[in-house]
Amino acid sequence: MTVGIVGCGAIASIITDFALEGKLGVDLKFFYDQDLEMAKKLSSKVDGITVPTVHDMLDHVDLVIEAASQQAVGKIVPPILKRGKDVIIMSVGALIDPELKNHLETIAMETKSRIHTPSGAIVGLDGIKAASIGNITEVNLVTQKPPESLGIPADKETVLYEGKASAAVHKFPMNMNVAATLSLACKMETNVKIIADPEIQHNCHEVHVVGDFGELRTTTQNRSCNTNPKTSVLAAYSAIKLLKSLNENSRIGT
Repeated sequence: MTVGIVGCGAIASIITDFALEGKLGVDLKFFYDQDLEMAKKLSSKVDGITVPTVHDMLDHVDLVIEAASQQAVGKIVPPILKRGKDVIIMSVGALIDPELKNHLETIAMETKSRIHTPSGAIVGLDGIKAASIGNITEVNLVTQKPPESLGIPADKETVLYEGKASAAVHKFPMNMNVAATLSLACKMETNVKIIADPEIQHNCHEVHVVGDFGELRTTTQNRSCNTNPKTSVLAAYSAIKLLKSLNENSRIGT
């Protein structure tokens, strides 16, 4: 499988390092970023090809990883799907918009392409998806991050937001992909609380789900990427695991 990547920041860098070590299971070959120098830097690690536009890779790839931004999803993903190519969407927050989500799914159905969304920076998503087969009545997410991870100054614990996932995603587009992923998995909008805490060292996500299956609680403490404190290493690992699973004959979990 030949893969291209759009957006050559922290997540793309981790994925590329795994490709360099031969641990990816696919041929990561094409790279695009608005900053072409960033794309060239990453592509040179794996003897890849830097392209001036996303369209220039579509004749040569089977799948494209979107690792750019929520704003980019609506622009670059429809043309990818229209060409019958599969896509992994890292900026899952964009899919909180039901109109865009339905639009992308309609194109994918017409072209027999596939849209993949990794589990991202939280654990337990397989169980939550299984629980969604029944009736889920309550979904809560409490996210605590160091202030620098949220891009703000704070010298004490501060609640920055409390409300629904859709508003949280728009207010904190670089930090709340988790809220969107959780909402999509549960098939209902998540209640979100975001806290900046200068006393903690990790990005922490506490999930609480209640339904006819029973009750589920998870806590994930993530190490941030060295190059971008807003991005958790686990988010990149989830994309790598998804890529590897596409070529596996035996799978564990949904």
